Amino acid sequence: MKRTFAAALLALAVAIPSVAMEPIAHAEQKIVYVDLQRAMGETDEGKKAIARIKSEFEKKQKDLDVRQDELKRMKENLDKQATVLKPEAQAKSQGEFQQKFVQLQETYVRLQKELEEKQQREMQRLLAKMQGIIGEIAQREGYTFVLEKNAGIVYGPPSLDITNEVIRKYNAAPAAK
Repeated sequence: MKRTFAAALLALAVAIPSVAMEPIAHAEQKIVYVDLQRAMGETDEGKKAIARIKSEFEKKQKDLDVRQDELKRMKENLDKQATVLKPEAQAKSQGEFQQKFVQLQETYVRLQKELEEKQQREMQRLLAKMQGIIGEIAQREGYTFVLEKNAGIVYGPPSLDITNEVIRKYNAAPAAK
């Protein structure tokens, strides 16, 4: 009798978790994904932000190119005059060249950092608005999860990709200030 009772208790213990989990197993999970990088680059606002940053980069690059050309000419002159200049004058010219070279490198690093920070601010602004739009779509459609394609999804059927819908809704929404 003890064995029968123990067997019944064991069967009950195994059955309870499966009964308790039954509603969870049958709950419908709706999972979709979005390619945020593509969405940010294809929205009207994203295209404008990229164009602004690219234009700023090109202007700064032209300035750096002019300064680099100056340094090349200066170095060529130093090399040409190396045999005719006195050691003191040559050392002075070499010091000036080194100083300008270091300044150019520092300017390059500073401008690069500024552009990266500006790009980061623009992307954060776009992302904040995009997250709101994704939340609206998810609530309206009853999606349980919206995953980011580039954050670990190796494959997902195109029918679950809501990127185009996010881009359309983003472009239809009022521009962020």
